[in-house]
Amino acid sequence: MLWAGFLFGLLGSFHCVGMCGAIALALPGAAGAGPLRYVAGRVLYNLGRVSTYAALGAGAGLVVQSLRLAGVQQSLSIASGVLILLLVAVPERYTARLANVLGFGRPLAWVKATLGRLFQQSSLPALYATGVLNGLLPCGLVYLALAGALSAPGVAGAAAYMALFGLGTLPLMLGLSLSGRLVPLAWRGRMRQAVPYAASGLAVLFIVRGLGLGIPYLSPQLRPPTATIPARQPLTVHYCH
Repeated sequence: MLWAGFLFGLLGSFHCVGMCGAIALALPGAAGAGPLRYVAGRVLYNLGRVSTYAALGAGAGLVVQSLRLAGVQQSLSIASGVLILLLVAVPERYTARLANVLGFGRPLAWVKATLGRLFQQSSLPALYATGVLNGLLPCGLVYLALAGALSAPGVAGAAAYMALFGLGTLPLMLGLSLSGRLVPLAWRGRMRQAVPYAASGLAVLFIVRGLGLGIPYLSPQLRPPTATIPARQPLTVHYCH
């Protein structure tokens, strides 16, 4: 199911254009004013976002690792789907409020202040750091992707799921930062409206997968391990002399 992360990022990248497109367009030019260095700075910014998403995925994988050891893989897949549906139902304007309720208000204030300082710089490391911090800003799409990463296999699988999600958003976001007007405003709005439907479809896929309906690849049935019966030793006959 790791491929679902890339597909969701690809479809959700139009949402990223609407929410973070202004940041991508306002990135300072990399020091050295050459075209290759300019492109490298934009690539590093986006790779910074991917790095943060992968780290968040690894964190999510650590949280649920103990549950997987308890043998609840299918339940986690169902829970991921239900959580995605709940996040779709909650208006995105409440994501920032949720962060404050969970105690992330002060760290987010530091992230925003640091981003402001990084925008005063134009070095390649500063552009990468800008991408890293941008990945920490409240975003409903990232929360949806993290909910899907909960059902990925292991810590490495969850990190890979989120990294693929970030790579899915990279083509459109990189093109936007390079061209400035890659996607017309009308299309941005239409594709943003399609994101909840794509997320709901992904949620249903996770739920069906967790139900273990015996459908190959889509919803495989997890059978409990069968107890092995030790091989019987051949009967030894002792003869009296």
